[in-house]
Amino acid sequence: MKTALVAGATGLIGGQLLELLLADRYYDKVIAISRKPLELESSKLQNSVIDFAQLESAATDLKADDVYCCLGTTIKQAGSQSAFRKVDYEYPAQLARITKQNGARQYLLVSALGADPSSGIFYNRVKGETEVAIHEVGFESVHIMRPSLLMGPRKEHRSGEEAAKVFYKYLGFLIPAKYKGIESIKVARAMIALAKQNKAGYFIHESLTLQAY
Repeated sequence: MKTALVAGATGLIGGQLLELLLADRYYDKVIAISRKPLELESSKLQNSVIDFAQLESAATDLKADDVYCCLGTTIKQAGSQSAFRKVDYEYPAQLARITKQNGARQYLLVSALGADPSSGIFYNRVKGETEVAIHEVGFESVHIMRPSLLMGPRKEHRSGEEAAKVFYKYLGFLIPAKYKGIESIKVARAMIALAKQNKAGYFIHESLTLQAY
């Protein structure tokens, strides 16, 4: 019996990923951890409602073969840099440590184009530090997704992204391929396909590569 765990299932990539996992026979069980109950229902789905600030208390629910982490926010949504760091660094890192202790073999993380622990840009630096933290946990297999601007049906409105989408539509040909926006569903598909390869090692998948999915 193979089990997948999804963190961030209410987000753009996470929501699409969850639906794909539930429809895929590769997994017998899919655990989705969320702050609020999900509307989605499936005989394969176990929705564990937890407080991410208290992940340790929910450790018994965090048992899976493959862990898909799609947690992420923006500084504007979070309200401060410290709150952003908590969601984008602390929660993914703690989830990695707990699930590894519980026997997880693979960890697949949605990061971002430009992630770099030494970057002078706060967002990119935090994303890079998260990648390093996950690597150091010691999973047999780690896959890092670094998508560019995500295109897809978001539930919340992001004015900056809407403006970027208009730009891509009319002037996208001016942008180098590796920086072009990417449909979120491609990232979700890539994560599942990569997990199924069961390859040992640490892999970083840049946005241009993810476009193929």
